[in-house]
Amino acid sequence: MKSLALSLLTVLLAAAPVWAEAPAKPDQAELFQQFEKTLSGARLVGNFTVTGKDTDKLRKEEYVITSVTKLDEGDYWLFKARIKYGEHDLEVPMPLQVKWAGDTPVITLDEVKIPGLGTFNSRVVIENGKYAGTWTHGKVGGHLFGVIVPLDENKEKPAKDSETN
Repeated sequence: MKSLALSLLTVLLAAAPVWAEAPAKPDQAELFQQFEKTLSGARLVGNFTVTGKDTDKLRKEEYVITSVTKLDEGDYWLFKARIKYGEHDLEVPMPLQVKWAGDTPVITLDEVKIPGLGTFNSRVVIENGKYAGTWTHGKVGGHLFGVIVPLDENKEKPAKDSETN
């Protein structure tokens, strides 16, 4: 039993320098720059669910973000997003909170009023070219998820007949 304990201790001590050599984490400025670059001029394309509804046929969604910039006040960022919903098709500037879970940004909406659409709560995680989260609009809510793709610089705006929420 003593030899097993001694062997484990030897392995742990030998591995300690490997643990100490973990790559440096990006600092806050680098994280902010990466977040801004990822979402400015991007299209979030994916699906959403409605809690309590059939999920066999997922609903498509698309968000077009023309720019994202950090504001001076707290955790707020200015998102300029194109919103197409029903007869509405406009670009709306929205100051939204972005909280950080370590090095992972979480877009956070708490009772945020979006002109022409209503009031929303949401948590959306952005990571490695993907997004996923939850949403609530009044008594209705669900999940959302998809991929982040750069806008095609050769196209001025998304097609008018695209499905956007």
